[in-house]
Amino acid sequence: HEGDRVEIYYCHPYSSWERGSNENGNRFIRRIIPKGKDFDKITSDKVNKIEYWMNNYPRRMFGFKTAEELYQKELRKLAS
Repeated sequence: HEGDRVEIYYCHPYSSWERGSNENGNRFIRRIIPKGKDFDKITSDKVNKIEYWMNNYPRRMFGFKTAEELYQKELRKLAS
């Protein structure tokens, strides 16, 4: 649509404080997969379980709702 804008934010390399939610996601993954572990040896099933856990973890920024709950709510809005 004309007039719609997309805000773009650039982060500097090695500046983790500039991309907080990304770093938080990395911390979630590191709870299960320690640093230095070969990702080629992680099964698809394990990745799916981690993904499910992350998407169903209540987040303070979402009022202690999960990303999955909010996603499903948006889908219901689109369907109605």
